[in-house]
Amino acid sequence: MGKLRKRLASTLVFASAMIAVIAPILLAAPLQAQSQSQTTLRGIDPKLLAKASAGDTSAQKLVAFAYEKGDGVQQDFAKAAAWYRKAAEQGDAFAQISLGRLYEQGQGVKQDGAQAATWYRKAAEQGDADAQLLLGELYEFGQGVKQDGAQAATWYRKAAEQGEADAQFRLGGLYQFGEGVPQDYAQAAVWSRKAADQGHADAQFILGGLYLKGQGVPQDYAQAAIWSRKAADQGRARAQYILGTLYFRGQGEPQDYAQAAVWFRKAADQGLAEAQFNLSALYRLGRGVQQDYAQAAIWARKAAEQGNTDAQYDLGLLYGYGQGLPQSFPDAYFWLDLAAAGTSGTDHEKYAKSRDSVAAKLSPDELSKVQERAAEWFAEHPAKQ
Repeated sequence: MGKLRKRLASTLVFASAMIAVIAPILLAAPLQAQSQSQTTLRGIDPKLLAKASAGDTSAQKLVAFAYEKGDGVQQDFAKAAAWYRKAAEQGDAFAQISLGRLYEQGQGVKQDGAQAATWYRKAAEQGDADAQLLLGELYEFGQGVKQDGAQAATWYRKAAEQGEADAQFRLGGLYQFGEGVPQDYAQAAVWSRKAADQGHADAQFILGGLYLKGQGVPQDYAQAAIWSRKAADQGRARAQYILGTLYFRGQGEPQDYAQAAVWFRKAADQGLAEAQFNLSALYRLGRGVQQDYAQAAIWARKAAEQGNTDAQYDLGLLYGYGQGLPQSFPDAYFWLDLAAAGTSGTDHEKYAKSRDSVAAKLSPDELSKVQERAAEWFAEHPAKQ
């Protein structure tokens, strides 16, 4: 995984607070020297080192944390790992998690998922919710241990029952998709709600989706809008897109094209192709925004370049009609050809018909060149299996 996890970060904040409180006493830091240079390394106070060397786990963690963060000393992950190990071997859960994280990230030690799992397990078996979450993640994604959804669910549940929001969210996800546990939308909703009630944005988005589809809960567009908004307000692009869609359709919210445009734009600015296409369509139709073919073309292109076939089709038409950009039949053919190639059924027939009508306007040389261009695009963007 290699990523810093939010729950572990809260534990590290605690350690930072400990250092901040005792630093004036335990770390040698003459005020005059500090004022001369902000980059002066204070060093570790000999008294703290003595306590750590004598086996005091709190001191060992403080020394390790200082080396890990470069707080008053030159950052040194190897020394951090060594000191965390001393405390971890004495059964300190925080040190076990910290050492496991260094193994997972390959900082100060050789990257070793199995060792990460070993140390996370030691802390998890002590009932540490953060460690239970981390161990569950390793099992879910098969890193350092054999991938095992059932084991992931077991460890997520232990953390979730302690109120760990990330674990509640992940356990809900396992129930939603039937991974490691029988598929159960009602249980997915239960655990997603627990995390959502704690402000977990991804869980809020999932819960909104369950209400939207009526999975595990009665279908309720108003509730879908409420939970989607909570996630959208935290910046989740897909939640912003869903909320925009609800405003566009008048589901759970009064129909409001201007609000739809506001939320589509937020998601579009984050690069979500579906939102970019919808925003383009609003500009093309003049719904919720002033009709503006140039803006329609800009947003259609952003989505088309990500492979969105609806946007590719619209961009092809805009080129064909010269709306929002100079008329260009070769460009029109190019985008319509991509759209046709990426679809099937009635959409394919529709897109291919438009492409072929444009082809009639091209010279043999123009057609050959644009087909070569399309072939190059396909080679660079292989179809996803």
